[in-house]
Amino acid sequence: MLDNPSETRQKMNKVSTHFGYETVAVEDKARRVRGVFDSVAVKYDIMNDLMSGGLHRLWKHFTIEQAGVRKGHVVLDLAGGTGDLAGKFAGKVGSDGHVTLADINHAMLSEGRSRLIDRGIAGNLSIAQVNAENLPFAENSFDVVTMAFGLRNVTDKEAALRSILATLKPGGKALILEFSIPADVLRPAYDLYSFKVLPTLGKLVADDAASYQYLAESIRMHPDQETLLGMMKDAGFERCRFHNLTGGVVALHVGYKI
Repeated sequence: MLDNPSETRQKMNKVSTHFGYETVAVEDKARRVRGVFDSVAVKYDIMNDLMSGGLHRLWKHFTIEQAGVRKGHVVLDLAGGTGDLAGKFAGKVGSDGHVTLADINHAMLSEGRSRLIDRGIAGNLSIAQVNAENLPFAENSFDVVTMAFGLRNVTDKEAALRSILATLKPGGKALILEFSIPADVLRPAYDLYSFKVLPTLGKLVADDAASYQYLAESIRMHPDQETLLGMMKDAGFERCRFHNLTGGVVALHVGYKI
C-alpha cells in the first residue's frame, strides 16, 4: 500500500524533507535530485515525449500563450532544463528583449545550450546555473518568470516562490507548470501508469528505472492545486489562479506582482 503523502509531509521537520516517498536530510535532497537529472539529461526530451504521449508539448504551448510575452520583454525560464520554453521565448522577445535559461543542474543546462546553439538561438539568450530558493538576480528584473516541472524538486518551495516574486518587475507575471492531482476518475489508471509503466520506460529507454520511480513519487508529494495556490498567495503573489490541464494531471498556476 502506498504511503499517504499528506501524512508523510506532516512527519517532516525543518531538518528533513522528502525525496520521493523517502525522508531525507534537507542538505541531502539537492544532491539526490542532481543525481537524478545528471542521469536522465541526455534522454530527457525523448522520455518526456514517451511519458506524456507528446502532451507535454501542448501543456508548454498553453503556458507560453498564457505568459503573453512580447517584444522587448525580459524573461526568466527557471528550471528550464533543455531549453524548449526558453527557445520559444527568445523568438518572441526579439533583439530588444532577453531570455535567461536557468537551472540548478549543470548536465541539463549543457544539453539545453547545445540544442539552442544547434537551433541558432544565442544572441538574446543567456544561461545561468542557479538555485531557485535564492535567485542571484536583482529585484524587479523580469517581466515574466516561468517554471515548468521544476518546483516539485525544490526543497524549500516557499523560499523559491518568494525569490521568484522578488525578481519580478511590478506588474510581472509568474507561471508555474507542474504535475498535480487528477480527477478521481483518472486516478486508478494514472497510478498504474506512474508506478508500473513509467519506471519500465525509464529502464528500457534511459537505462534508469530508479530515477523515473522518483519522478512518479515526487509528483505525489507535490502540493495539490489549491495548496499551491495558497502558497503563492502567502508568498505575496496577487490575482492568483490555476488552470487544470488533461483532467488535472497537470496544472498551470499564475500569479502577479502588484
